Amino acid sequence: MKSSFTLRCLAVLSLLLLLTSCASNFDPAIYRQEKPALDLRTYFNGTVDAWGMFQDRSGKIVKRFTVVMQCQWEGDTGTLDEAFDYADGTKQRRVWTLKQTGKNRFIGTAADVIGNAEGIVSGNTLHWNYVLALPVDGSIYHVDFDDTMVLMDNKVMLNRAIMRKFGVELGSVTLSFTKREGRP
Repeated sequence: MKSSFTLRCLAVLSLLLLLTSCASNFDPAIYRQEKPALDLRTYFNGTVDAWGMFQDRSGKIVKRFTVVMQCQWEGDTGTLDEAFDYADGTKQRRVWTLKQTGKNRFIGTAADVIGNAEGIVSGNTLHWNYVLALPVDGSIYHVDFDDTMVLMDNKVMLNRAIMRKFGVELGSVTLSFTKREGRP
C-alpha cells in the first residue's frame, strides 16, 4: 500500500516537472539590443506575404500553406486580415485585431483565439502567448501557442510557434514573412 502511494507521488511530481519544463522561457532583455528594432505598426502595414508549414512533434511536415496579409493601423489599433491557402486546396481566414496596451506590450484578438493573445516586443523580436481553437478532423481543440517572431531586415520576418496541449508539445509552425514594396 505504501509503495503504491509513493509511486503515485512520484508520477505526480514527474508530471509537474514535465509541465514546468515546457513553459515559455522568453526573456525580453536578451533581445533588447537586437537590430533592426521591430515596430509592429511599420512592419504590419500594407501587404505581407508568408510561407509556412506545420510539423508534428516527430518533425514530419503535415501541412504547407501560404498567407496573404492585408494590414492597417489606426492609432494604437491594428487589423491583420490573413487569407490562408493550404497545399491540400483548403482555405482559411483569420482577422487579428492588435492593440498596444503599454510600452512594447500588445494584446491580440481573433475569432478563433480564446481570450487575448499577449505579446511583448523587445529589440527585433515579438513574443506571443495565446490559446487557439484548432479544428482537427471535425473536432475543436484548444491548443497553447508559444509564438516568437524575429525581424531579420525591413522586409523579412521569421516566425516559429510551438503548439502544446496540457504542456505536451504537439508540433510547431514555421513561417517566413516578406513585406511587399510600396508602403512603409
